[in-house]
Order: sequence, then C-alpha cells, then structure tokens
Amino acid sequence: MVDIKTAMAAAREAVQDLVEVGPNADPPVCRIMDYGKYKYEQKKKAHEGGRKHRISQVKEVRLRCKTDLHDLEHKLRQAREFLDTGDKVLLTVRFRGREIVHPELGYQILRDICERMSDCAVVEREPKMEGRRMSALLSPKQKGTRDAKEQDAQRSQETDKS
Repeated sequence: MVDIKTAMAAAREAVQDLVEVGPNADPPVCRIMDYGKYKYEQKKKAHEGGRKHRISQVKEVRLRCKTDLHDLEHKLRQAREFLDTGDKVLLTVRFRGREIVHPELGYQILRDICERMSDCAVVEREPKMEGRRMSALLSPKQKGTRDAKEQDAQRSQETDKS
C-alpha cells in the first residue's frame, strides 16, 4: 500500500498516468499505465468481438411445379448448404401460364421439401400463395436443441445396453 502522493510522483517519473482500476476496493486500487493506449486496446477488443458475429441472410431457392426429381435433389443440397452456414432459406415455386390453375402441385412440392429438411431446418413460415408465387421459409435448427439432446440420450442408453 502506497500513499497517493508517492504513487503520483512515481507516475510522473515514468511519464505515465495513474489510473484507478478498482474504485470499490478497500483501499482503492490504482495502476501506473498509458491511459491512451489502454483505451485504444479496449476499443480494438470491442471491435474484434463485433467482427466475429455473423448476420444471417435469407437465401432463395427457386423451383417450378414441373421441376424434375434430379434437379430437386440438387436444389435440396443447395438449401442444406445454406442452412449449415446459418442462413435462412426461402423456397419459392413460380407458376407460369396455365400452371397457376394447379397450386396444389406447388403446395405438395413445398410440403415434401419441408418434410425432407426437417432434420436440419425448422419451418418458419408455412407455404403461402402470393400472386403467381408460392413460398415457404426455413430457418436452421439451433444446435443443442431439445430433440438433439433426447437423441443423444437415447443413443447412450442403447450403447449401455449392448
């Protein structure tokens, strides 16, 4: 424990600042440092933390009601990649000409895709008709959800029985 006058003299001698870092402690804690450099480092740390934060985007996968099975599989792989990177997926079925007479075909395609993607996605918005388009929105499942934890528990029980 050093008195204030001695600490200030030591700070002046070192051409540094005397900074109170623990005002609530008894006695208060002070440190001799370059305050400008300290503030700069704090600002840089805050900026680094913000850079690691990822903002999810909405990626669109366009389909037609006559999309072939192989093409549909390719679109599903694309959608899975988008979901794995943390993006939301907007599935859109576009109707052209007389196709608009059969919206049930588009609805069936979207429902089928939603069921197939249920292992890695959650349906955020059910299929809905908007003009000549029908769309559904999928968002990625959160890791460590209740379903995943239950599945892990079941697997561990099965391995214990073996």
